[in-house]
Amino acid sequence: MSGTVNMEKLTKELVAWMQTELSKSGGSKIVLGISGGKDSSVVAALSVRAVGKENVYGVLMPNARQDDIACAYQLVELLDIQHITCDIAPMVNAFTKTLEGPTGLFFDEVSSQTFINMPPRIRMTLLYAISQSIEGSRVVNTGNLSERWIGYTTLYGDTIGAFSPLGGLTSEEVMELGIYLNLPAVLARKVPADGLSGKTDEENIGFSYQVLNRYIRQGICEDAQIRAKIDCLHARNKFKFQPMAYFPSPLPILAKDE
Repeated sequence: MSGTVNMEKLTKELVAWMQTELSKSGGSKIVLGISGGKDSSVVAALSVRAVGKENVYGVLMPNARQDDIACAYQLVELLDIQHITCDIAPMVNAFTKTLEGPTGLFFDEVSSQTFINMPPRIRMTLLYAISQSIEGSRVVNTGNLSERWIGYTTLYGDTIGAFSPLGGLTSEEVMELGIYLNLPAVLARKVPADGLSGKTDEENIGFSYQVLNRYIRQGICEDAQIRAKIDCLHARNKFKFQPMAYFPSPLPILAKDE
């Protein structure tokens, strides 16, 4: 693990923080996407500790076929949380058909990046639709610091949520937390993959999370090319996590803003 963290202390602080953030948002229940990966598994386990299993709603969202969906079912059964499975393939197909229709006048063909980013955005739309129909529930983000650092995320997809419990933890720290929370190794230490290309995250980004996490926590990366790539990705993707810019009001605002 990068650095030393007292997992017992971290867990208590995380659970208390989640309870506070949920209360501040006016919520009392948690809705989250369950992929079967380590991040959603850890957030689900923390959510059970924070609000009780009866107030946690897991949503499994395969895109037609998901080879590792058994891991997602294993998690929800282990935690004994309420869950549903929603196949997003019909929604993805509907979006694709729409894009290839009249909007096709704007472009020759739908870009490959559009197809990559479409499922995460559809999933988040679905999570919010479900949450708005469960009184008092809030959608919780499941992303980690490592992915956020290099922008390995989809804007308005997996960057969204009422709050982000793992946003300050590297992928290795999330793994260690999962083991502390008594999650099976198959869930806590699962190799992350995008579920689209058949490749792991590390194969897609071109370097290991271990190298990335060491650079994040210690500022050390011996390979100058990888260091430059990480710095470039970080700078280029910062916008994904910054608030939308507002043009300054041309007149004074006198109403009290608390």
